[in-house]
Amino acid sequence: MKIREDYEYVGWRRLLHWVNGDPLEDYLPQEKLKRDSLRDQSEIEEQRRQNQATLIRRVRDWLHEHGMEWYQRCYRFFAVLVALAMITVLLLTVSFLPEFGQPDNPVNNEVSQRYIEDGLQETGAVNIVAGMILDYRAFDTLGESHVLFIAAASVLILLRMDYGKDGKVRKDSGLVDEGYDRKYEPRNDVILQTVTKMLFPMIVLFGIYVILNGHLSAGGGFSGGAIIGAALILYNNAFGFKSTRRFFTYTVFKWVSFVALTSYALLKTYSFYTGANHLASGIPLGEPGAILSSGLILPLNICVGCVVACTMYTFFTMFRKGGM
Repeated sequence: MKIREDYEYVGWRRLLHWVNGDPLEDYLPQEKLKRDSLRDQSEIEEQRRQNQATLIRRVRDWLHEHGMEWYQRCYRFFAVLVALAMITVLLLTVSFLPEFGQPDNPVNNEVSQRYIEDGLQETGAVNIVAGMILDYRAFDTLGESHVLFIAAASVLILLRMDYGKDGKVRKDSGLVDEGYDRKYEPRNDVILQTVTKMLFPMIVLFGIYVILNGHLSAGGGFSGGAIIGAALILYNNAFGFKSTRRFFTYTVFKWVSFVALTSYALLKTYSFYTGANHLASGIPLGEPGAILSSGLILPLNICVGCVVACTMYTFFTMFRKGGM
């Protein structure tokens, strides 16, 4: 027994016990157990529990006093290190770029030349940018519209509060009511409401104009949709959610987004299958410069504008109140 007890205290056995996480009492200063003086197993277990609690308390005290300080130091060091590494990579990348304005730069190729020289004839759009993003690169624009929809859906999942079956706000939903939402704002700001009554129709009409003339001049679905979304936000700030819900609700958002994205996908998929590389697709381009021209670019602009307007207003309502 004496040889066995001595063997338990050799350095190798103590290292094995430490790796296995067993007798922590062998390494606590001033509280080391003396196994030869403890005969009762219950006393040994009790002493072990006390030593474990002491060790845990010491670790927690160290973390409370010094852990956060070391964490902040390490965080700042690695943050600066990552930032310097990214800056170095970017600077090295820029150093290998060709000089600006050189005729043999990669940007000066047959793609941009075709957009400029053949864009009007192949797309029917006077606005070359509209012809590029809604005809040559329409599939990419479809992906961007879906990104907006997915972003709006994600915000709805995270921030939207629940309504009951009767259409009223559930008491446990956390959605603030109309009175609380306007508690720190003027309930009836005469100046704001009067100006909104005059500007709201004009802003919406201007947004529609920008969308419908996107293939003829600067503008299009993205910019026109942003204008209409800003008009909805202005109206909400002036009159509140109750008035805005008379013409724009969550149901309206769902159906407008669904119809716009589905219509875009169906229209442009047809064009892909029947007009690859601008072969004859059977869709008339009309007379360049006319409002009804450029093939599918006009309806695609309308679809994009609807998605953008709904997404902007939905973001505002979700972050503002958690619901429409």
